[in-house]
Amino acid sequence: MKNIAIRTVLVLLVFLGISCRSSKNSKKYFDTKQNEVYIDSMMNNALEKGFFPGAQIIVGSKEAVFISKNYGFHDYSKKQQVKSEDVYDLASMSKVLGATLVAMCLVGEDKINLDDKLGEVVSVYKNTAIADLTLFELLTHTTGMKSGITFYQSLLSTPDGSPLLSSQKSDIYPDLFDTMYVNKNIVYDTKYLSFEPKDNYVQIYKNMWLNPEFYKTVYEKIALANINPRGNYLYSDLNLILVQQMMETKTGTTMDQLAREIYSKMGISKIGYNPLKWTSEENVTPTEIDSFFRKDTIKGYVHDEAAAILGGVSGNAGLFANAESISVICQILLNNGKYQGKQILKATVVKEFRKSPLAKKGIYRGLGFDKRKPDEFYKENDFGHTGFTGTFFFINPNNNRFLIILTNRVNPTRTNRLMYKDNFSTKIWRQINN
Repeated sequence: MKNIAIRTVLVLLVFLGISCRSSKNSKKYFDTKQNEVYIDSMMNNALEKGFFPGAQIIVGSKEAVFISKNYGFHDYSKKQQVKSEDVYDLASMSKVLGATLVAMCLVGEDKINLDDKLGEVVSVYKNTAIADLTLFELLTHTTGMKSGITFYQSLLSTPDGSPLLSSQKSDIYPDLFDTMYVNKNIVYDTKYLSFEPKDNYVQIYKNMWLNPEFYKTVYEKIALANINPRGNYLYSDLNLILVQQMMETKTGTTMDQLAREIYSKMGISKIGYNPLKWTSEENVTPTEIDSFFRKDTIKGYVHDEAAAILGGVSGNAGLFANAESISVICQILLNNGKYQGKQILKATVVKEFRKSPLAKKGIYRGLGFDKRKPDEFYKENDFGHTGFTGTFFFINPNNNRFLIILTNRVNPTRTNRLMYKDNFSTKIWRQINN
C-alpha cells in the first residue's frame, strides 16, 4: 500500500508539473489553423476590393514560422502570381531593416556612439544649424527636421514658368499624380540630368543619370531644414539620410555594403538595395506608374524619389526584400541578436534600440523602430515599422510573435489608400496576438 501511495503521489506531481508547464506556455500557443483562416479571409476581401494586387505574409516566433503564404499577382493584369522569392520595395521599412540595423551593428562594435554629433562626424554640416544633432536624436526623430524635401522637383521646370502641378485637370495638366495633375510640358535640367551614362554620374533610374554636383544643393537644403522645436517628435526622412551619412563617414564604407555584410552573416540573400544587381527583374514586384518624374512604371528601382536621387541607397528608403528574409531578421531581434548559435547583434544593443526611451515625454518611439501608444492593436513593447508602398512588420517580444505583410498597394497609383482606411495590417496584428 505504501508503494501504491508513493506512486500515486508521483503521478499527481507529474500531472501537476505538466499542467503548470501547459499553463505557463499557454500565452505562447498559436492556433495556426484559426489564424490562417482569418488571414485568408482578410486577404480575399482585400484582393476583391482592390487594396493591392498581391501580397506575401509570414507569421512566426523566434523558433519557428507558423504561416507563410503568397496571395494574388504582381499587378492587376494578373499575368504573374506572387512567389516566395519575389521582392517588394520596402519603402520606410528600410529605415530599420537597413539603416537602423547597420547602426545597431556599429554601436555594438563601438564604431559609432549614440551621442556622436553630426557636425563632428560629417564635415559638410560642421558650421550649420544642425551640427549639434546627435545620432540618438536622429534615430528617435526628435531633431526638429521637416518631414522631407522634394529634391527631385528642382530638376524639373516648364518653358513658360507655369507650375509643375495643378489641382485642376485640363489640356495642359492631363495626367494625375497623387492628388495633383502634371504639366505636360515639363523639361529636365540638363545641367544635372542625363538620359545616357556619363563618367562619374550616378544612375538614379534605368534611363536617368545624375551629376553628383547636385548633391551640394541637397546638403544645403538639409542643413536649413530644422524648422521645428528640437526635442519634440516629428517623423522625418531627413533624419535617416543623415544617419546614413554619419555611418558612411565613420566607416568609410557605403551603407549598402555595410548592410550586405550583416545580411551575409544572417544567411539571407533576398534583401538589399538596387535589386536588379542581385535578382532578376521578373522577381521584383512593380510599384507606381509615375507620370511625373520618371514617366514609367517603376519596377526594379526605388519608388521613393529622395532615395532615387541618392542612387537607390538611402537611409530613408531603397531596400527591397521578400518576407522570408525579413522573417530571419525578426527572429534575430526576438532572440536578442542571436541566430543559429551566432551572436549577430549585441544583445544589450538590441534591447536598448527596441525600448521607448522617451515614453515619459509621450514619445512612443524606439531607436529607429516604430512603437505605438498602447491601444486595442498594440502593446507597450511592440516594435517594428511600416512602409509607404504598403509594407508592414511588427514584433511582440512579450508573446514571442511577429507579423510581416508585404504589398505594393501603390500599384498603379499611390492614391489607393484602401488598406489604411480598413486598418488591414493592424487588424491582422491584433488577431495573431489574441
